[in-house]
Amino acid sequence: MSEDRSVLTREARDPDEELQYGKYPEQMVDVWHADDDRPVIVFLHGGFWRPEYDRIHVRPLCEALADRGWPVASIDYRREPGNPDSTANDVRDALDKLPDLMDLHAGFILAGHSAGGQLALWAAATFNPIRLRGVVALAPVADLLLADRLELDKTAVQDFLGGGVRNDLDPTHLPAPIRPVTLIHGTTDPRVPISVSESYAGSHPTARLVRAEGVGHFELIDPHSEAWPYVTAELTRLSG
Repeated sequence: MSEDRSVLTREARDPDEELQYGKYPEQMVDVWHADDDRPVIVFLHGGFWRPEYDRIHVRPLCEALADRGWPVASIDYRREPGNPDSTANDVRDALDKLPDLMDLHAGFILAGHSAGGQLALWAAATFNPIRLRGVVALAPVADLLLADRLELDKTAVQDFLGGGVRNDLDPTHLPAPIRPVTLIHGTTDPRVPISVSESYAGSHPTARLVRAEGVGHFELIDPHSEAWPYVTAELTRLSG
């Protein structure tokens, strides 16, 4: 099944600010300003943790959210095959430092797509960042063991982990976050099958699984797609 991937290369306006949270070039946060009374959407991009996919491809999503009134912080992180701890440590550091980099008085919603969804679920389960209001994971790689068995993107999980099993990074095998969690997954996703999110929801019954009928993988990050209302509706619900 082929999908419209145009969102990955679509032009978007530059962020209002580009902030650095560490010494490495990947340790950056793109910020779009908007209504100060709404929670910030903190977004973690996907790309199966591979070096070639950075935060630039989610700028259309971030711009669209800011246009709807949400402040947005798009976090980038190191993507070094075989060194998953560099990725995890960057996400943790960015979330720890974010209150010093921008105004979070209204709290924030942690969101992520694909591999970024795995990182969002992991972060919420392992250290519950300050002022976190909830998590929205879009087509997340929410079960690393299952994703490996399914050979997603061929050897993506093993390339990320460097071989072996890491239950400490696997959202399905971690305790449920104490904040509300929603997974939105397309029923016809060819890249990350919905069974991966179903496995997470089966292990964590408090999680809300939204099945987006007839939706694929990239539509959930495409503001021009018919699937976009699934995303904005859930962010609105958690912002109330």
